[in-house]
Amino acid sequence: MKLKSLILLILGLFCIHHSFGQKKEEVYFVKNSGALVDKLEEADYIRVFNEPDSGSTFYNVTEYYKDKTIRFVGKSSKPNIVVYEGQCRHYYPSGKKMDLANYKAGLRDGDSYEYYKNGKLYLHKTYAAGKELLVLDCVDSTGNVLLKNGNGTHIIYNNDFKNIIEQGPIKDGLKNGEWKGETHYNPSNKLTFTEEYNAGQLVAGKSVDADGITYNYTQREIQPAFKGGLTAFGKFLGDSMRYPTWAKTNRIEGRVKVAFVVEKDGSLANYKVTETPNEEMSAEAIRILKISPKWEPGVFYGKVIRVSYIIPIAFRL
Repeated sequence: MKLKSLILLILGLFCIHHSFGQKKEEVYFVKNSGALVDKLEEADYIRVFNEPDSGSTFYNVTEYYKDKTIRFVGKSSKPNIVVYEGQCRHYYPSGKKMDLANYKAGLRDGDSYEYYKNGKLYLHKTYAAGKELLVLDCVDSTGNVLLKNGNGTHIIYNNDFKNIIEQGPIKDGLKNGEWKGETHYNPSNKLTFTEEYNAGQLVAGKSVDADGITYNYTQREIQPAFKGGLTAFGKFLGDSMRYPTWAKTNRIEGRVKVAFVVEKDGSLANYKVTETPNEEMSAEAIRILKISPKWEPGVFYGKVIRVSYIIPIAFRL
């Protein structure tokens, strides 16, 4: 979806040139979910790609809120999807800094800073290949220093900084000792929890649900899985698949994506095809999943829960 000079004239932001020898720009309308839409009124923000600077292979990316305030400034290794590279900055709608981080191949790598809505520093961490390594500095919403040079107390807020979702001690940049909090990102399974850490490793956790039932765990989340893993699932698909006649005759190959729910007992339900080459393949993919043996269910802070899942099923001749 490429939207050219007319869009930018409407926005009053740019003038796009597509003639030979001039830098090109590509404009996209984007939802907060990351989905692309066709109309400005359906979007939450606008993303603009510019050609790399001289001597660079990274494309310049600038995003704007619909009121023309800058949302993001950074670079991408791709010209039409964002794969972050180098130093990138996000901004609140007010224009204040939201975060500043270094990236490599789309993953945080190096120092990363997060800010309160007033632009004051909240958190400083370091990453390697997208994995959080150390928590170095933390300041509370009133400006008090809680954590400095990797030692002290770390407070983790929800997205709007109105509620503390967990907090605990940090030693040498890593979680250490007793942490307490509440799960907020899964409202239907809200739990309070207490966890014990040693040098960043979760040793033991205990959660309590709204009914007062206690669950013990050593891993916060476990995704549903076919019993026996990917190898077993691949064998099940190979043994069960009946290649659709019309697709086979016409040498049609492709991939069907199916969304479904893994119930608490491991059974599958609520099938919905989200991507398919044709309807015959869709029907066959759903038929296969309906005869699947029960899966290992998902676990959330020790509690078995229903989990929405999506999986691709490849049809290859």
